[in-house]
Amino acid sequence: MIGSEMPISASSATTGDGGGGSTSTIAAETTSGWHELRVPGYATTKGGVGKFINSATFVVGGHSWYIRYYPDGNNEKSAGWVSVYLYLDLPAAGGDGDVKARYKLSLIDDDDAGEDLSSYTRTSAGYSFWGPGKPRGYHQFIKGTDMESSLKGHGFRIRCDVTVMKETCVDTTVVAGSLAVPPPELHRHLGALLDSEVGGDLTFDVGGEHLTAHRYVLAARSPVLMAELFGPMKENTTGSIRISDVEPRVFKAMLRFVYTDSLPEVDDEDSKVGMAQHLLVVADRYGLPRLMVMCEATLLEHIDTSVVATTLTLAEQHGCHGLKEGCFWFMRTPGNTKAVMASEGFQHLRTSCPFLIEEMLAKLAS
Repeated sequence: MIGSEMPISASSATTGDGGGGSTSTIAAETTSGWHELRVPGYATTKGGVGKFINSATFVVGGHSWYIRYYPDGNNEKSAGWVSVYLYLDLPAAGGDGDVKARYKLSLIDDDDAGEDLSSYTRTSAGYSFWGPGKPRGYHQFIKGTDMESSLKGHGFRIRCDVTVMKETCVDTTVVAGSLAVPPPELHRHLGALLDSEVGGDLTFDVGGEHLTAHRYVLAARSPVLMAELFGPMKENTTGSIRISDVEPRVFKAMLRFVYTDSLPEVDDEDSKVGMAQHLLVVADRYGLPRLMVMCEATLLEHIDTSVVATTLTLAEQHGCHGLKEGCFWFMRTPGNTKAVMASEGFQHLRTSCPFLIEEMLAKLAS
């Protein structure tokens, strides 16, 4: 039975003669579908920043969806780009308002002999929880100039593939003489401590924002902060440290990881990549290897021709061997190398890490 028809709790105590427990097995079911928004010509749809066109609604997994297309970008930050988002219009009847789904957005040239646009395909990482009217997508999907030069006046289609996951409780097994142990809560309690600022004894001044934290928590998690706060070279401070080269949102995310071993959710996929890039630098600076690997995984999940050169530069500068090899692997795909070499990030790579060019060419030739 699906959704609200059967609760999905995992275990509970039983009997009154010594206790007991039970185990529930969860099987994941998925439903997939797709929709294409056909556009007769890019130039004919341009109307200014913030102007958008919605596709017709379509149904996948019993839920209603639609594509929103911004020919000139959804805001000033994305001016000159095409923005594309997927919206949940209405959840299936009887649902709780949230849907677990992942998606893929692709550009397709209507001219069969036209340029291959597969390098502009973007795929979300894992599953996201959706609510009605809450978008997922990319505010910088493709540059407007790249769109015009690639299409050469042809029409195109924006294709969205959606996979919806449902959870079904299929079996329950009673285990005699056992007790259900609650899941760990330390991360939740420490996260609440960070939010409440109770007992905070240290303040970070980050770009004019004052963030309160606890010395012993920081020192326990970061060897760098341990040395700065308690070592022989500890900072000469009465309780405030100025951070001048990290954005407040990035430092907040780092603190959230220190306290909870997890990161705050970032809805926009492009913002998620930018956050991972900045956090990778901060994680290396403060000696947080797990956070570095989490950032590397996010960057590999969202790798494309527009960011791979920048990602490769970061991988080299911060000793991320796995991320570096992932970039080389991506560039071996036919068509990707040429697009990467034409990107702005590649020019920065040539300037900042010229020796990497030889290594990259050797990898591509092997």
